[in-house]
Amino acid sequence: MSRITATFAQLQVQGRKALIPYVTAGFPYADITPELMHAMVAGGADVIELGVPFSDPSADGPVIQKAGDKALAAGVGMVQVLAMVREFRQRNATTPVVLMGYANPVERYSQKHPRTDGANAFVIDAAAAGVDGFVIVDYPPEECEDFAAELKAHGLDLIFLLAPTSTDERMQQVARIASGYVYYVSLKGVTGSGVLDIGAVEAMLPRIRQHVKVPVGVGFGIRDAVTARAIGRVADAVVIGTRIIQLLDQQPRDQVAVTAEKFVREIRTALDS
Repeated sequence: MSRITATFAQLQVQGRKALIPYVTAGFPYADITPELMHAMVAGGADVIELGVPFSDPSADGPVIQKAGDKALAAGVGMVQVLAMVREFRQRNATTPVVLMGYANPVERYSQKHPRTDGANAFVIDAAAAGVDGFVIVDYPPEECEDFAAELKAHGLDLIFLLAPTSTDERMQQVARIASGYVYYVSLKGVTGSGVLDIGAVEAMLPRIRQHVKVPVGVGFGIRDAVTARAIGRVADAVVIGTRIIQLLDQQPRDQVAVTAEKFVREIRTALDS
């Protein structure tokens, strides 16, 4: 059982919903990410999604794009992201960490670090660093069954996105190979765009659950305790990213972890109330 599956199972027994904050690795300061991750756990995070900076994102809105650009300018790439996870694991062996990003950095990593045994270097090194799963935005399920199987062999989960436009056929494709949880993108568009339609989410989740048996997390458009509580009533997990990035932007270094912990605790309190 992966750390992600174990975490959701424990939360289900407790009658609680998972809180999954997202931050871009290397933002707002290149060396602050492990400290920031610990602060979010202290605030009540159950899983952490760590964004891998990439030069050409397709699903990130302007706020997260800007954060990624800043991290890239500071020299943060996949090698540095894995190092951050290793540092986090020195003090935390239980909280799942999910890397969220794009195919290019994943495939480029294995090209630059080939193994003599022919194994996928990225999978091996990510597992060794303490990563638990991946959201790879531009990996469609029909093209990565072998990759998903390789991840599962190393105790890692491949988490897929579903959207308001997803067909039943797409949900069935995802259901065949998804593990950990699925991430329902509640809005049409990029991160941070639009106004969350809670009624539409409530209507969509039963349809998703007809096909998908792993937990369903909802993200995009959740910005505060009110929307988090509303989504938490119907989803298994609440994912918040853009609002956290906005709060951390321009913070002095000594206030970054404090600010993140306070915000995550507000959301945790709302979900548990």
